[in-house]
Amino acid sequence: VPVLFKQPLENTEMEEGKSVSLRCELTKADATVVWKKGEATLQASAKYEMKQKGTVAELVIHNAEPEDA
Repeated sequence: VPVLFKQPLENTEMEEGKSVSLRCELTKADATVVWKKGEATLQASAKYEMKQKGTVAELVIHNAEPEDA
């Protein structure tokens, strides 16, 4: 059974230099989630924090910049 989005990502405005959180909800708990920017896969770092609890996956971008759009 394919994993689908129950709640897709929404556009979020942020203030430069602040942290922003992007969340989506999936139809299956603990499904593997890969966050990408264009073709590049994001890796956990001081800038990108990935969290997942049950069906909710979250990406936190710290010290957000215009290039993170």
